[in-house]
Amino acid sequence: MSANDSLFDQTDDNTEALRQIDRRLLSIIHQRDQVVQTLVTEGRLPAVGQENLLLDRTVQDFASEIAPAVDEASLKSFSSILRHVSSHSRRQVHVGAVAFLGPKYSYSHLAAIKHFGDSADFAPVASIPAVFDAVHRGDALSGLVPIENSTDGRIVDTLGMFVRRHMQICGEVLLPIHHNLLASGTRDQIHEIHSKPQALSQCRNWLAANFPAATLIEVSSTTAAAESASMSPHIGAVASLAAGQAYGLSVINSDIEDRKDNVTRFAVLGKDECEPTGEDKTSLLFQVEHQPGALAQAMTVFSDAELNLTWIESFPSPDSRNEYLFFVEFSGHRADPNVQTAIGNLGTMTRRLEVLGSYPVAKL
Repeated sequence: MSANDSLFDQTDDNTEALRQIDRRLLSIIHQRDQVVQTLVTEGRLPAVGQENLLLDRTVQDFASEIAPAVDEASLKSFSSILRHVSSHSRRQVHVGAVAFLGPKYSYSHLAAIKHFGDSADFAPVASIPAVFDAVHRGDALSGLVPIENSTDGRIVDTLGMFVRRHMQICGEVLLPIHHNLLASGTRDQIHEIHSKPQALSQCRNWLAANFPAATLIEVSSTTAAAESASMSPHIGAVASLAAGQAYGLSVINSDIEDRKDNVTRFAVLGKDECEPTGEDKTSLLFQVEHQPGALAQAMTVFSDAELNLTWIESFPSPDSRNEYLFFVEFSGHRADPNVQTAIGNLGTMTRRLEVLGSYPVAKL
């Protein structure tokens, strides 16, 4: 037997070992699908936010068993794999669609994949109100909408829909936003730069410094910008790498956002209530009487209950001029005694009060 024959034998052995491992993986995934089916039949399938937390804890347990052999990047990859397997299992039993602000390859799509896994039954819609409508009608089991960006602040369309229609938040997603200048031609050929208004805003300084003569064109989505760039070498698109790959574009410059810590937070809409996890937040919407000191008095309930506010936004009342509604988020779950006390006290001081939801705090 030659040395080459020995090498081929070893390669064949390793290939067969790999095939055996893959068979076991497929068998385990099939078993998981059957367990999910049983949970659906019994009405005990965990809410997506709750299941994501269980997946994260599984990875953390795995890390504690074998650390420091696995680095943080690998653990994130393992979390992504588990989410994909989870979304595959849910899709097998037709749990329901996930509505998001489309089209595909938008940042909302990427956030939906991060939270639900890329095998989920995704349903892109044309607007933020359409996401709310899809969940309200039951056309989608869950929805995902942007709620704030670390550069541009609140997303007005989302807050406006919470004011007009009661909808429960059952999770959140934090997505780092990295914009890229994409094109089908060369850098020198670009005369126009297309993207949605928020993306152009988040890159305004970079674009002014690097393409001062280019005309900025606002379009409906970053994906639409990528599609336009694929049709003309004179158009550059500010969009995600996923959109660039889908439309065969070259990356002229990457990470062109003005703030490198640019993050968009998304709210997960649904009907499932998340059980306490020990690391939760609660969102409220309220309106006080239009009189001196009413808001200041209402805000004392949070300090009295020792609740840490993590977000507060005002929103003009659609019913009367110079009056506002307020969105607040704070650490804690509505099942916690101090949160229940705060909500009860706030209810005596407000004209309108809605608990939008309690859900696990998202991680980057």
